[in-house]
Amino acid sequence: MFSDHRYATLLGRILIAAIFLMSGIGKIADPQGTQHYMQAMGMTWATTLFYVGAIVIEVGGGLSLFLGYWTRAGAIALMLFMIPTTLMFHTNFADQNQMIHFLKNLAMFGGLFYVAAYGAGPLSLDARLGGSMRQPDLNIGIRQEEQERRRRTSA
Repeated sequence: MFSDHRYATLLGRILIAAIFLMSGIGKIADPQGTQHYMQAMGMTWATTLFYVGAIVIEVGGGLSLFLGYWTRAGAIALMLFMIPTTLMFHTNFADQNQMIHFLKNLAMFGGLFYVAAYGAGPLSLDARLGGSMRQPDLNIGIRQEEQERRRRTSA
């Protein structure tokens, strides 16, 4: 289906980034509403600090994925952010909406895990500028097979 994975990795990154960018922008647009929601969910102290932190991580991590710059670090930061937020805001499984949000977050976590493991892909600033973190060598299995084949034929 995707004979050229360059575009698939780019599209995947953009789609994952979209939800974080929209969420961060939504928080910027409604600071009082966001902080009231946080308080209603049990965050009764330091809501301004957590509010600002959420914006920084969601917008910063979202831009990191969108641009493909420091992509692995952005994905890891978003994953670490999602653990407490998912557990704090989406574990009322009696509410079907919260169950859907919990499962959506698990799916997003899976996508972020993939980006953290394999990097941004070739259509990214990381690839153009040398990357913020070392890219995995996806050809290592091929090299090992080739070395084994050469050992068998030379024996």
